[in-house]
Amino acid sequence: MEKLFTKDTQAIFWNNNKTAIQRMLDYDYTIKRDTPSVAGIVAPTSSNKFEKFFWGADEIMVPVYKNTADAKKAQPQADVLLNFGSFRTAYSVTNEALDIGGFRVIMITAEGIPERLARKMNQKARDLGVTVIGPATVGAIAPGAFKIANIGGTIENIINSKLHRAGSCGLVTRSGGLFNELSNIIAINADGIAEGVAIGGDRFVGSVFIDNLLRMEKNPEVKYMILLGEVGGTEEYKVIEAVKSGKITKPIIAWCIGTIAKYYDSGVQFGHAGASANSDMETAEAKNRAMAEAGIHVPESFNDLPAKIKEVYESLNIAPIPEPEINTVPKSRRPKQFICTISDDRGEEATYAGFPISSVATPDTGKGIGDVISLLWFKKQYPKWATEFIETVIKTVADHGPAVSGAHNAKVTARAGKSVVEALVTGLLTIGPRFGGAIDGAAQYFKYADDNNLSPKEFLGYMKKQGIPIPGIGHRIKSLKNPDLRVTGLMNFASEHFPSTPLLDYARTVEALTTSKKENLILNVDGTIGILMVDMWRALGYSEEEINEFIASGTLNAFFIVGRSIGFIGHVLDEKRLAMPMYRHPMDDILYDVQKAEKI
Repeated sequence: MEKLFTKDTQAIFWNNNKTAIQRMLDYDYTIKRDTPSVAGIVAPTSSNKFEKFFWGADEIMVPVYKNTADAKKAQPQADVLLNFGSFRTAYSVTNEALDIGGFRVIMITAEGIPERLARKMNQKARDLGVTVIGPATVGAIAPGAFKIANIGGTIENIINSKLHRAGSCGLVTRSGGLFNELSNIIAINADGIAEGVAIGGDRFVGSVFIDNLLRMEKNPEVKYMILLGEVGGTEEYKVIEAVKSGKITKPIIAWCIGTIAKYYDSGVQFGHAGASANSDMETAEAKNRAMAEAGIHVPESFNDLPAKIKEVYESLNIAPIPEPEINTVPKSRRPKQFICTISDDRGEEATYAGFPISSVATPDTGKGIGDVISLLWFKKQYPKWATEFIETVIKTVADHGPAVSGAHNAKVTARAGKSVVEALVTGLLTIGPRFGGAIDGAAQYFKYADDNNLSPKEFLGYMKKQGIPIPGIGHRIKSLKNPDLRVTGLMNFASEHFPSTPLLDYARTVEALTTSKKENLILNVDGTIGILMVDMWRALGYSEEEINEFIASGTLNAFFIVGRSIGFIGHVLDEKRLAMPMYRHPMDDILYDVQKAEKI
């Protein structure tokens, strides 16, 4: 792995840290990335499906997932995990990600992970070839390509420190704060950095100095390297050995902070958990001396570091780096109140899910209402057999005469002199669990039985315990001897055009049992539609979770609403065409049982 990140790198962000995510996206916009660097967010306690963030002056939606496994499955290209979990969860989140696989880099911000667990976690990652940055880190950056969260600070600081495009230096530090300071120093005295990593301040971190420097040695954009160590630990000695053995040949500038420790009588810890010397060789002074003896460029003091950087940089005669064009993040941004993901009317021609209306509306396009529904309801292009099935359903449920509650309401309202819209609405308001709702219910309960491998007998027992008549089973008039031709037509269509009908096949076995008890307990039209819709979605490749969501959101009932609206409007227009008078229900059709009110 020559480069830690590229301009195509995408990450999954664990924990919904909106400020840090927005900073990443502002950086993406500034450097003109094609895709956002955050592909998804894992927020176990959130009920949201997405979060809105700014992309310049506009907004984008970043999907939210309940767990890392779901996020990785949905975003397989995201090979970086940004673990912003607390120290109580960071270890388990990282371990889970290592088990899931597919992550090349994992960054951990939390500090204070128990050292025993940190060593175990880091070794597991090393065995799997995964680069861990942290714990206790602000992250890393590949200028002009990808940056983690808050590293580099604000956009203004990033531009001033030339972190908006690749320079020539490979920078490795423990400290995140000093990383930002050094970035600025390098920008003033050289041409900026090509790749930078703050490895973290805990005593046991995942990738150490030598890991990152060896990678930078192979990165052609890195011409020289800067290492900022500190008092405590012996990791700098691994770098010394690599320089002596020839594994590292590029110039290294290095300094270990904490030289002031020699003026104290007892051991002193400097901020980070690892910044405490337990022996003479762990002191900053000893490490600086050893690095200088190995040929590493070590300044006399930290104050002399800028001059040393300038000296080494100028000695390499690196060609000037042209400044790229960048975007400017707007100072003022206003969030949108509505979101639309199905149609767009801003261009010369409005679109349905990206397709101009003219490409689906006229007969010569070969598209029907089923195609329009697949685009506007599901944002997919369904195959012809599926769109024709949708149209068959709509035609099948368009009307069932004037006596049903919805048509009755529409007719009564029309007779009251109300408009088509008002009359239609009164009819639609009757659609629910007792009228039309059996489509939803049949899909829900038959799918549940099929998913849980219930036999027909077990299914009937389950519904009896629920105290619910089986939705989609039973008809007032139709029976085995007097079949419903609408059901026959739907089943024949499915048999001829569907790739398979496993849920319908299961429902037929249930029907065989119910009709053995009473011959009108047949699979009715509502049940057939609901069950075949599930078979359609399965054949189209939807997951069981997605199908369950369709059912729960009322999608199936929507087909009934669209179809029956055609019939309701027909009845309303019929009333108006016939100029029918105000409706009054006949008194002889009302059972009056009015008792004289009791005095209290």
